[in-house]
Amino acid sequence: MKSYLNNTNVISSNSVIMKKKNRIRIYLIVLMGLVLILTNSCKKSDKTNTEVTDKDGNVYKIVTIGTQVWMAENLKTTKYRNGDLIGTTTPATLDIHLESTPKYQWAYDGNESNVSTYGRLYTWYAVTDSRNVCPTGWHLPNNTEWTTLTTYLGGESVAGGKLKETGTTHWISPNTGATNETGFTALPGGGRDSYGGSFDVGRNGGWWSSIDYNTNSAWYLYLYNDDNNVNRPSDSKGNGYSVRCLKD
Repeated sequence: MKSYLNNTNVISSNSVIMKKKNRIRIYLIVLMGLVLILTNSCKKSDKTNTEVTDKDGNVYKIVTIGTQVWMAENLKTTKYRNGDLIGTTTPATLDIHLESTPKYQWAYDGNESNVSTYGRLYTWYAVTDSRNVCPTGWHLPNNTEWTTLTTYLGGESVAGGKLKETGTTHWISPNTGATNETGFTALPGGGRDSYGGSFDVGRNGGWWSSIDYNTNSAWYLYLYNDDNNVNRPSDSKGNGYSVRCLKD
């Protein structure tokens, strides 16, 4: 009888151990499942926080500078936020200076292969249209927002170098002071003149502000290849310049 009881106790003990092991296995499986779900969720969230897509389906890298979140690439869209097309001219060099409120976009020199690098050039009338050129949740920066950026970077006398892409792959030498320590990667997309429709690239880059200077001209931010400054002139609203969208 004693031996029988001992065997029964052993069987019972083994059964308890097996049940505990099974519970542990189930807990581990559930835990692994939760880890996978959380990992995938984080990956999706990270992607959302590092990219933005325009109406054309172009995907842009973004960068945080101080309290602001900027596109790290020039705008490339040919559509307003509602899907309407932004016009262009035929030929790309068409003189438009007599048009009252020209709303156009161009690939540099009319060559679409330039868009992937430099983005597109837009008239001020196009980028301030109520249909919006920036993706939902983003907007064209105003003068105060450009100033917030340059002030955070130490002022206009040094901010240019911190914004410019380094090297001379795109900027004409010398690319003075360029460190791109912000990740903004400003490129010399140049501009398009409304008089005669000529293009310029390599020596400078210009980005519109949403604020006009007077009836015919508006403010923009301008960077040169041969200095470290951020310049803040105004120019004809019919000229073509680049756009960087700022998160709302």
